[in-house]
Amino acid sequence: MDQKSLSRLNQYRVMWVFVFFDLPTDTKKDRREASLFRKRLLKDGFTMLQFSIYIRHCNSSENAEVHMKRVKLFLPPHGEIIVFTLTDRQFGMMEMFRGPSLAKRPDTPQQLELF
Repeated sequence: MDQKSLSRLNQYRVMWVFVFFDLPTDTKKDRREASLFRKRLLKDGFTMLQFSIYIRHCNSSENAEVHMKRVKLFLPPHGEIIVFTLTDRQFGMMEMFRGPSLAKRPDTPQQLELF
């Protein structure tokens, strides 16, 4: 398989996990729960895309499933959380804006290929 075909195939294998959340912050306990949730996302390798949107690059759909299961393990007791995946190809089609101009897309980590 040539490099171009392999690269094209990887666009559909490589996944991005998105976590959207809207958590209550009315009480001190709620704020602590929200902060703990964010810290656990960061510890699991997610990065902040926007204040309530975190993303994580995964080398395969199986790896994305692992991280989605981890997020489900530390869900806070209240609030709304949405977790979903996009392929690298779909992620590449997203347009991000900062004001009227296009914003820089988050860096994609280097992928290690053994074969």
